[in-house]
Amino acid sequence: MDDLDRSIIALLSADARTSVATLARKLKVARSTIQARLERMETGGLIAGYTLKLGEEARQGRLRASVLLSIEPRAQAAVLSRLKSIPEVERVFTTSGRFDLLLQVAAPNTSVLDGVLDQIGAMTGVKSSESLIHLSTRIDRAV
Repeated sequence: MDDLDRSIIALLSADARTSVATLARKLKVARSTIQARLERMETGGLIAGYTLKLGEEARQGRLRASVLLSIEPRAQAAVLSRLKSIPEVERVFTTSGRFDLLLQVAAPNTSVLDGVLDQIGAMTGVKSSESLIHLSTRIDRAV
């Protein structure tokens, strides 16, 4: 990845709807160059897709939490399989340190979130969990 690729990604991160023509004009290169770079980055796995980022107004109706899990040895595959069946679990990350998994969970209200947390905590193979409720977003630079 060179400076042009990084510039393309930066512009698309700010607005994924930016057209090839606009990218070319802003970066002072030919449209065919931008198109070729995008195709190369897509097929090479640098760009996985183009998406919508919800604003704070749209997120107000969703309660979000991070859930830290400690898993029994050799139980991770079974726990991950069960987590996939819970629609409120949006993302699961492996971690280093005293917790094994970090879950990103979203629910429409506290009652649903409470049920999801109980369901996760009761799973066979889960030793312990700690939940952190997201109150507000102060910085969001996620790409």
